[in-house]
Amino acid sequence: MTALFAKNGPSPQDLWQMDRDHSLHPWANFGPFEKEGSLIMARGEGCHVWDAEGRRYFDAVGGMWCTNIGLGRAEIGQVMAEQAVRLGFANSFVDMANGPSALLGAKLASLAPGDLNRVHFTTGGSTAVDTAYRMVQYYQTCMGRPAKTQVIARQSSYHGSTYLSQSIGLRDGDRVEQFRYKESGIHHISAPNFYRAPDGMDKAAFCDHLVAEFEAKIAEVGAENIGGFFAEPIQASGGVIVPPEGYLPRMAAICRKHDILFIADEVVTAFGRTGHWFASLDQFGIQPDMITCAKGLTSGYIPLGALIFSDRIWAAMAADGDRWFTSGFTYSGHPVSCAVALKNIEIMEREDLLGNATRVGGYFERRMAAMKALPMVGDVRGSKLMVCVENVADKARKTLLPQDLDVGKRISDVAEGLGLLVRPMGHLNVMSPPLIITEAQVDFVAEVLEKSIRQVADGLVRGGVALS
Repeated sequence: MTALFAKNGPSPQDLWQMDRDHSLHPWANFGPFEKEGSLIMARGEGCHVWDAEGRRYFDAVGGMWCTNIGLGRAEIGQVMAEQAVRLGFANSFVDMANGPSALLGAKLASLAPGDLNRVHFTTGGSTAVDTAYRMVQYYQTCMGRPAKTQVIARQSSYHGSTYLSQSIGLRDGDRVEQFRYKESGIHHISAPNFYRAPDGMDKAAFCDHLVAEFEAKIAEVGAENIGGFFAEPIQASGGVIVPPEGYLPRMAAICRKHDILFIADEVVTAFGRTGHWFASLDQFGIQPDMITCAKGLTSGYIPLGALIFSDRIWAAMAADGDRWFTSGFTYSGHPVSCAVALKNIEIMEREDLLGNATRVGGYFERRMAAMKALPMVGDVRGSKLMVCVENVADKARKTLLPQDLDVGKRISDVAEGLGLLVRPMGHLNVMSPPLIITEAQVDFVAEVLEKSIRQVADGLVRGGVALS
């Protein structure tokens, strides 16, 4: 155990109590939290984490889509400490910069597709999306199109938790009556979820249906009023929704036709999750106008996000030298965060983690696909090291179990007791393990998850729940 739990220090129970008494967690569910508190984590190494009681878990969630190089990397800690001593903070507003941020900006430009050579650093993915929304309006106004301020996104999307980014996203469970959201000027179209396509529709017809819906929405709102389209290449928190072939290129072509900026939200898919630095061009064949990223940029060791955008957008915004881009954050281009990101990328290159994600990710997909034969599993979908298992009551009709059964949480609870962390999201269980995962570890994940699903399904049947 770490010094945190040394003799005369706070015990695991003390920490549990302090957290319960004083912390408001993201997406806090007040009833269960006040009754059960939280699982207090103490340390991590590679793909494993240990709780305060010393129990070890394989983290198939990857923290939260982010611990790409694994935990416990001493060289990351060394870089962090050295940079903190050398220059722990530097103002990046207006005409100030620092060495790590300059180096990282150049590195990201070299990795990003096409002419995405400009970088605006943020504090994370939510603030990157927030900035992208504002940049859409700024750019369109600079281009002499001030009415093009509205945007289109998709259902089952997650784009962040700031006021603007959560308003752009539209995922089940994110909208609650106690909060207010920006409704005007933000429109949503269907998610490209083939599992939920209309009966009798094949993938090609489903793709045509989605494209036609997009064109109809543009006609309804007016192309002269729409400035941007926000899309995750794979909708991560919405259920790992992989679009049908040809969908994204066709959507991008429509955007170009109407001078609508295509913003690829790659907060999850960037930095190796699907075996590519960025999924937009390499996996789906689209050249976006902007890419938002975070998470794998630093592998979760320290907060950092970025909006990467095109030279064309920069040129339009900078055409009048008297303009000010009045958006940014105290911690934009933070030198310690940028130094960590540079070392993180260096490790990924040196250890060929994109190659490992491709090789082992393919095996992970195949092992997870076998879950379709299990009771209650309606669909398994994903790409490389991001996979979702969808649990249903009736596999033929694809009907869901009652929400109050919270089947995803039941499965994750059983798995947790067996030493495996998977993420529950309603009727879904999602996995996004570190890119360093081995085939033997994939086998462990598959075996434990299968056992957990079978145990929960058996318990539901014994309790009188009909499964078919």
